[in-house]
Amino acid sequence: MRKSIWSVVVLVLLTAVKVADAHHSFAVFFDDKTIEITGSVTEFRFTNPHGLISLTVTDAKGQAEKWVVETNAQTLLRRRGWTKETLAVGDIIKVDGWLARDGAKYLRMRSVARTDGTILFGPGTPQPRPSGEQR
Repeated sequence: MRKSIWSVVVLVLLTAVKVADAHHSFAVFFDDKTIEITGSVTEFRFTNPHGLISLTVTDAKGQAEKWVVETNAQTLLRRRGWTKETLAVGDIIKVDGWLARDGAKYLRMRSVARTDGTILFGPGTPQPRPSGEQR
């Protein structure tokens, strides 16, 4: 009996730790300054809790750099019309976002646009209501 109670206690504590670790503070990981990068999509992961866009970006010296862009949650992206097909490998996009504090080539997405100027996410994009109506 004691063993089963301790098993339940341990299971509850482990679950609580995992839930507490499931989300993080924005300010801990990202700077309040924004930068803009343009690159070729190498992967798009349309997942929760955040999607990820991997890009190859050419730096000022002409060297290819690998960048990762953290998006909003899949559910929020869906409300703005995104699907797993919104971005494809080879698409060239411009991303404006907050740079990782640790200096990694990692951004938190603020806006995304295609090279033809089509805004996929950010100011000016429609934000449908839960019923599907446009605001």
